[in-house]
Amino acid sequence: MHIDVESIERATLAAVPPAALQEMPGWLLGLDSGTVGRAHSAVPLQHAAPDPAVVAQIEQCYAAHGLKPTFRLPLVASFESFRDALARRGYAPSQPTRVQVGSSHAVQQLPGGSPQGADLELAATPDEAWASVFLGEGFDPVDGANRVRLLGRAQDAVFASLRVDGRAVAAGAASFSHGWASIHGMRTALSHRGQGLASRILASLSSRAQARGITSVFLQVDAENTRAQDLYQRAGFATAWTYDYWRKP
Repeated sequence: MHIDVESIERATLAAVPPAALQEMPGWLLGLDSGTVGRAHSAVPLQHAAPDPAVVAQIEQCYAAHGLKPTFRLPLVASFESFRDALARRGYAPSQPTRVQVGSSHAVQQLPGGSPQGADLELAATPDEAWASVFLGEGFDPVDGANRVRLLGRAQDAVFASLRVDGRAVAAGAASFSHGWASIHGMRTALSHRGQGLASRILASLSSRAQARGITSVFLQVDAENTRAQDLYQRAGFATAWTYDYWRKP
């Protein structure tokens, strides 16, 4: 399967729109002061070997906005020289993350669970109940608030939640852009984990993609989050590439 890197990266920033977005040849620069790395990093639009001279230009752009530069780079051989150049400038890698792709047809058939009396809600805009999942026990409230802020201004999105007595206990979002359905913000409350709720949210979002005639789905998952990866594997997702973030300590 041919993967169009540029379409995925553009769809990513359509789903988590930074405060400002700047483009230079071959790169997208997310300019945001929040905690969400995808919205606050420079990412290449192709996986061909980049010119290390662009590092200084990107640094200048972030400095002009009062931000520290971050590079989001694929773990591919063509970027070895570029990564070496960053290391010489004092950058270090962290947060390996997998970009995984799948089929909306396969994902929507994923069997999911639901506690008794749980209602599925799908909406074009997030409400307080949906947002509350990101602010609950077990989640960083600052990071949660930033994710709610960014996802809430996604382009052409749908927000899914499962609710028990009006309280949202699981949530997720999908944005439809550049030929992809991109899945973001998959969260389940601590008190309701292990019941298959994430599966039902994922299937419902993929059903919306199917209804729009969108067959290609992608998501991004922390390489250390094996539990989520098990779910995504059952849904038919496969890793297209892995990236990490390069920052100065």
